[in-house]
Amino acid sequence: MAANMYRVGDYVFFENSSSNPYLIRRIEELNKTASGNVEAKVVCFYRRRDISQSLIQLADKHAKDLEEEKEIPSEPDLSEKQKHQLRHRELFLSRQYESLPATHIRGKCSVALLNETEAVLSYLEREDTFFYSLVYDPTQKTLLADKGEIRVGPRFQADVPEMLQEGEPDERDQSKMEMKMWDPECPLTNKQIDQFLVVARAVGTFARALDCSSSVRQPSLHMSAAAASRDITLFHAMDTLHRHGYDLSSALSVLVPQGGPVLCRDEMEEWSSSEANLFEEALEKYGKDFNDIRQDFLPWKSLTSIIEYYYMWKTTDRYVQQKRLKAAEAESKLKQVYIPTYNKPNPNQISVSNGKMATVNGAAGTGSFHTAGGGRACESCFGVQSAQWYSWGPPNMQCRLCVSCWMYWKKYGGLKMPSRAEGVEEKTPPSPAPNEIRSRGHGARQSSHMVPMRNSGSPKSSMKTKQAFLLQATRLTKLARHMCRDLIRLRRAARRPFVPINCGAIKAEYMIRVSEGMTGRPMKPKSSPRSTLTSVLQYLESRPATHVQRPHRTPGLQVQPPRRLLSSLPSHGPLGILGKRSYHHHSRVESAERRAGAPGQDNPAHIVGPILQHNGSSTGGSSLRASGLMLRKRRPNWIDAPDDSFFLVSRETRKARRLLSRSQLRRACRQPCEQISLRRVPQGPAQVPVLAPPHPSLRMRGPIVIHD
Repeated sequence: MAANMYRVGDYVFFENSSSNPYLIRRIEELNKTASGNVEAKVVCFYRRRDISQSLIQLADKHAKDLEEEKEIPSEPDLSEKQKHQLRHRELFLSRQYESLPATHIRGKCSVALLNETEAVLSYLEREDTFFYSLVYDPTQKTLLADKGEIRVGPRFQADVPEMLQEGEPDERDQSKMEMKMWDPECPLTNKQIDQFLVVARAVGTFARALDCSSSVRQPSLHMSAAAASRDITLFHAMDTLHRHGYDLSSALSVLVPQGGPVLCRDEMEEWSSSEANLFEEALEKYGKDFNDIRQDFLPWKSLTSIIEYYYMWKTTDRYVQQKRLKAAEAESKLKQVYIPTYNKPNPNQISVSNGKMATVNGAAGTGSFHTAGGGRACESCFGVQSAQWYSWGPPNMQCRLCVSCWMYWKKYGGLKMPSRAEGVEEKTPPSPAPNEIRSRGHGARQSSHMVPMRNSGSPKSSMKTKQAFLLQATRLTKLARHMCRDLIRLRRAARRPFVPINCGAIKAEYMIRVSEGMTGRPMKPKSSPRSTLTSVLQYLESRPATHVQRPHRTPGLQVQPPRRLLSSLPSHGPLGILGKRSYHHHSRVESAERRAGAPGQDNPAHIVGPILQHNGSSTGGSSLRASGLMLRKRRPNWIDAPDDSFFLVSRETRKARRLLSRSQLRRACRQPCEQISLRRVPQGPAQVPVLAPPHPSLRMRGPIVIHD
């Protein structure tokens, strides 16, 4: 029963998911809700798997620096397994609080600040033991050392001068070191001083009666008199008396000048009731962290004002009342709570042990052993027999863990044995193989869960389509583009898409030019006439489109297609733009040149003619012939598609491109499968221009596409 009794200050496991590891929290408060349930206000601890990789590297660097600063000899080198399991014991403290149901508690654990004099192996020898040395801020994503600083040195201690001997004068200038505020040997008696202070209080009460804002804050005479009797009024009166050489008549004339009586207020009187409520709310949340109070609740107040108000607020009846209420709440709060052992079936459980589910809040149940089905062993210890089996990882992976490895995963957030998925954090991850999956998002998700990367065969599960968007410019934007072309420089901005454009300056310049009338008359955006659907249909019915015979891409059976010199088979060697070509690429080119021969020889595969018969495709079939063998066209996988491509333009392609007008080029881009009709040259007889035959090494019917 003592194991299931949880008290304030205990470190416990919380379960928020049936498949994820336990959360490690420290109980700060146990509160009973209106429905009768118990909620625990806890402090959050984070594992290494919960923070980013950059912060993990920073934590490892901090641990390495601590090890170098040790004066004792370093410990014996740990094995890879011990280092792997020691990472699972490291936690990061945070200042974040959250409320969780007490029924989600799954057991106790022990968390301690890392002791430099203790061996790290002691944490591995003790069950459910963790350590921490850094503080993690989940909002700022920072790590700080949770250690106090011994403030010793000239920055924190004053330089104590040597003691003067008897009769030795002090040669220091006292006027530069201190300021005299009151002379106890003044000619006035104590009765005269008290009478002067009473007059100062009366002047303060009368000043509050004349002030409109004070009459609202202190509606009664008693409250105004109490406010006038505060320390700020007395300090001002005594300072005035000291500055006028303790002359009562001169000091009284200063208290009541020509414009009216002097009104002195402190922070307690300056603050409004709403600001006081904000301060109490902030004090309840942050405590005496005045920097956070000023930043989040009272940014218009100075830090000096907040601190001064705090010590005045502690003298009020409201503070005494809140202190009594907190003491009463502390007496009524729960000190401990009993949580029974959690023995409900886990959704990840695969098999049953003796007809009874194994417990997860404590030791696992024992029973007859079951062999892993399907020949799949435990992903952690590689065992094949276990009392229970639990599914682990993504469903398509079909991974499983035994009982002991499952409890290790739930408690420590990792696997017992180091795997390739986790790897060594200090090493750089290897570059992916050519046949590995290229989806970075899918690989990141698998590596974060420490699961080996396996291709599931379903590309839809690893990629998501991007959402399209439309940039709709306003009328003002369109007019500003025309009137402020010298400022915007659209072509230059298009070449630098990541450099921001100062829209405010352009808008201001546009308004100046419009007001000065620099453009003569305001430009009106062109509005294109839109036809109705009925008129478009009538137009299409009256003018039917002519049917264009498109060449079929199926290979002929009798006519042998022209042989390509550069085979489009995927090259497995690196083919750089400026680098050397691979062996496979050279072998194909040289063999093709030997088979093709010279341009003047009788070669049936050599065809001399226009380079552009179609827009990017040949009139022959889509299948390829190499060495007399029919090659089957491969359908590339969209995941294994190359990242970049390079289009190599030949001299003949440039000549043919010059024969096309700009409208023909745009039409060819919009219709890549249509034939291109070249414009005729005005000089000489009208005929279709025929380009010179290309070089034998570049003889082909399509553009050269080099995949990166």
